[in-house]
Amino acid sequence: MPVSAWWQSAVFYQVYPRSFADGDGDGVGDLTGLRERLGYLELLGIDALWICPVMRSPMADGGYDVSDPRDIDPLFGSVADLDALVAEAHARGIRVTMDLVPNHTSDRHPWFAAAVAAGPGSPERARYLFRDGRGPDGSLPPNNWPSIFGGPAWTRIVEPDGRPGQWYLHIFAPEQPDLNWENPEVAADFETTMRFWLDRGIDGFRIDVAHGMAKPAGLPDMDRVESRLLKHDDHDPRFNNPGVHDIHRRLRKVIDQYPDAVAIGEVWVDDNLRFGEYVRPDELHLAFNFRLAETPFEATGIRAAIDNSMQAVAAVGGTPTWTLSNHDVPREVTRYGGGAAGVDRARAMMLVELALPGAVFVYNGSELGLPNVDDLPEAVLQDPTWERSGHTERGRDGCRVPMPWEGELPPFGFTAGRPWLPIPASWAALTVEAQLEHLDSTLSLYRMAIALRGSRVEFQGSGMDWYGSPPGCLAFRRSGGLVCALNTSGAPIPLPPGELLLASAPIEGGRLPANAAAWLV
Repeated sequence: MPVSAWWQSAVFYQVYPRSFADGDGDGVGDLTGLRERLGYLELLGIDALWICPVMRSPMADGGYDVSDPRDIDPLFGSVADLDALVAEAHARGIRVTMDLVPNHTSDRHPWFAAAVAAGPGSPERARYLFRDGRGPDGSLPPNNWPSIFGGPAWTRIVEPDGRPGQWYLHIFAPEQPDLNWENPEVAADFETTMRFWLDRGIDGFRIDVAHGMAKPAGLPDMDRVESRLLKHDDHDPRFNNPGVHDIHRRLRKVIDQYPDAVAIGEVWVDDNLRFGEYVRPDELHLAFNFRLAETPFEATGIRAAIDNSMQAVAAVGGTPTWTLSNHDVPREVTRYGGGAAGVDRARAMMLVELALPGAVFVYNGSELGLPNVDDLPEAVLQDPTWERSGHTERGRDGCRVPMPWEGELPPFGFTAGRPWLPIPASWAALTVEAQLEHLDSTLSLYRMAIALRGSRVEFQGSGMDWYGSPPGCLAFRRSGGLVCALNTSGAPIPLPPGELLLASAPIEGGRLPANAAAWLV
């Protein structure tokens, strides 16, 4: 692995396109809106974009149900719009990665329509996981697997002759039939998709559900049936089957034909040995580790999460990754208690995250200190979890509310129309415009932190050591010389020795306040 690989220390900025910036006034963010805001992202100082799905899709699951993986959905623009975005981003020194979805297609994909029409035993059905039902009349699902979004992971179709027929597997929504990766046509088509985008200048991919794809032989019943959205359970037969690694090795061979391109996996795996297998030298370059995003604001747990994440990749010489939130996880301000304390803690954890060796992923809006919006009207909820759970789980819309850019009133410059999810009026003080005017804002803190991380030699090197710390606190030193201290206790503590470089809260009398972090050199 080249020491100078750009992605080993990059700050990636995750764009949820429908919520970032709307260029055509229809209330939904798009590629034109994103391109118009590239100047802001250059000012923020990020190294690369990760763009959530923009391929053609009926949008049953926010674009993760893809009907044509080699086209852009009109909701977001066109292939030409993406080309223009990539060209301008590159001119500004920003690389562009995008989501690819290999585990499943949309039920509107031409392949699936052909599979339903072709009948049992056909080559068309062999691209998916069709099975006969159980019971004397085949009226029971082939196994007991639940869908991640609730209900069974199987849907029965009506055969071309009108009779109730086979069932197809969909670990996610019924509109997302799982592909059969043992079928050579599936792998070949996905490679074609990868080359289509890489040839257009895309710098790599975030691979959705990268621990999926491979299924266990015979599709056996689960011992414990539990449907949980994107949580890791290493004994869940739906995920993390050994055959997935052969798939990643094959995909890596394509990626390696494009110098500097990167493959990043969404990997929900708990065991460190098994997690590390995904970032062996011939598989993924990076894999998301979600431990920090799942850890409360408490020093002992945070230190354990950092240690665990470092150890998960150390044995294979991999690069650790860090993220505090994304489009599937409640925003950190809310997770850390909300209000002023939640903001302070989120600011502190951002300094911890950016002080660590490895790649960092920042979810759009985190740099503004946005909270989750947990009181959205039921009538506007769009996450499939809401319907599939019988209106008992609200889903992920609360962390997907659009970005506030400017002005005093919603929609704060996000759109000239009506935003696809309402933006709280209370966000007037959190807009980009408002925060750029104040050096003590969360946005200004992010800008300063990212700039220091990219320019100071103290952030170099892959090693780190822990300091002794008071109860409720932690401190570590990077091999390059940076010291990071975090105070999760309820009272101020003395700072470690060194010159103060940056702090998430004002330092008085050489003491680090509660709910704060600092960098020293």
